[in-house]
Amino acid sequence: MILTITLNPAVDIGYKLDSFTTNAVNRVNDVSKTAGGKGLNVARVLNELEEPVAVSGFLGGNLGEFIRQEVYKLNIKDFFVNISGETRNCIAMIHKGKQTEILESGPTITKGEATKFLKEFSEFAQKVKFITISGSLPKGLPKDYYVRLLEIADQHSTPVLLDTNGELLSTTLSKSIPFLIKPNKEELGDLLGEQLTSIEDILEGLNSSLFAEIPWVVVTIGEEGAIIKHHNNIYQITPPQIEVINPVGSGDAVIAGFAAGFSRNLSNEKLIRFAITMGVLNSMESKTGHINAARIKSIMAQVEFKKL
Repeated sequence: MILTITLNPAVDIGYKLDSFTTNAVNRVNDVSKTAGGKGLNVARVLNELEEPVAVSGFLGGNLGEFIRQEVYKLNIKDFFVNISGETRNCIAMIHKGKQTEILESGPTITKGEATKFLKEFSEFAQKVKFITISGSLPKGLPKDYYVRLLEIADQHSTPVLLDTNGELLSTTLSKSIPFLIKPNKEELGDLLGEQLTSIEDILEGLNSSLFAEIPWVVVTIGEEGAIIKHHNNIYQITPPQIEVINPVGSGDAVIAGFAAGFSRNLSNEKLIRFAITMGVLNSMESKTGHINAARIKSIMAQVEFKKL
């Protein structure tokens, strides 16, 4: 089983409008509500790959119960921890090809709730083969909270795939060694304190001692694919040209692909092709965190794999 962690999940609400006017009443008939959060996107893709998967994080109130029900409908195991606060909403208003987002910050986690999660996480880590940790921290948690999770996972020899950015990623890497990290080009530049504008810049950045002990560093570069470092080997991956329907969540799908590939003991080349294919397939769907598994073989055959 694979466990995905989303510490600050949300109910994602999508409003599709013909037009949007400020300081006025806007009526909407096209409304969608889904269980949102990067780790939940990972879990949905894993579920569609028929991988046993569980989800965890903090949930509270009626919105938390909505997420629980959505997870239940997908037959995904629910390892969420209850909190006294209310799970947040994240609203996207889509109008004339534009998207306006209103993102709530979410609940404040109490010290007792944070401690309870660490205890339960230790139990979860013993039950699963791999763990993915995605996104940001909710209010109330210390900046080194991911470090604590990684320490616990390491105690049980459970590899962690980490997908976060900014100061949180920097803090975590200063004290911990995840099994895999997945920064995009801009996030890699922020981590190194440099602006990376070319493939050569990325390759030079990957030589940093910061990444020396991390087994897998996956640098995604949008439609251009990815540069991947595995120990001392560097690979350039180029996806096929496709019609992009919705790129949101494609990075989460890549994480799902790697987690599933590791679980299946795929060889390095097949693993990488498979993981990148998940990102491509997600971008071909209108719903975030979804793939059409029937297209896997066809897309994988079109992914270009080059060892540098």
